[in-house]
Amino acid sequence: MTPAHDDLDDTPAVAGTGLDADGFAFVAEVGVRWSDMDAFGHINHARMVTLMEEARIEWLLSAGDEYVPLIKSAMIVHVEIRYQRQLRHDDSPLRIGMWIKGSRSVDFTIGYEIRAAGDDPSAKAACVASTQMAVVDVEAHTLRRLTPTEKEYLRSWSR
Repeated sequence: MTPAHDDLDDTPAVAGTGLDADGFAFVAEVGVRWSDMDAFGHINHARMVTLMEEARIEWLLSAGDEYVPLIKSAMIVHVEIRYQRQLRHDDSPLRIGMWIKGSRSVDFTIGYEIRAAGDDPSAKAACVASTQMAVVDVEAHTLRRLTPTEKEYLRSWSR
């Protein structure tokens, strides 16, 4: 899994943002397990949500210690996936590009483009998806506002 802003990445970044040349804040390569397949031989919908979760967690954990409160308090409130072609076990590892689609006072939305291994990065994604994440005060069990630092961090990963 590779943060788009990694200095070791030879892909040029988009000037002034934390995005790579393809517009992603983070790109994860996630292996497809045999158990991710359904009876028709393509990735099961529920398992696609799990594969997206694996990519998202890796990205959020790469943020650093100062963002731990954001990471530990973000919960999913909405998931949307649009399939544009089938993905199968042979398409592993999936290349999952992510960015921040938007943020508000108590939530943010992560966008995803999911491609098969070997797909041209400029080709149409097999799946496009999003997860809306609400930020909660874990102790009080209520929504909390994003801090100015968190808002700036999220903005740096926005398209």
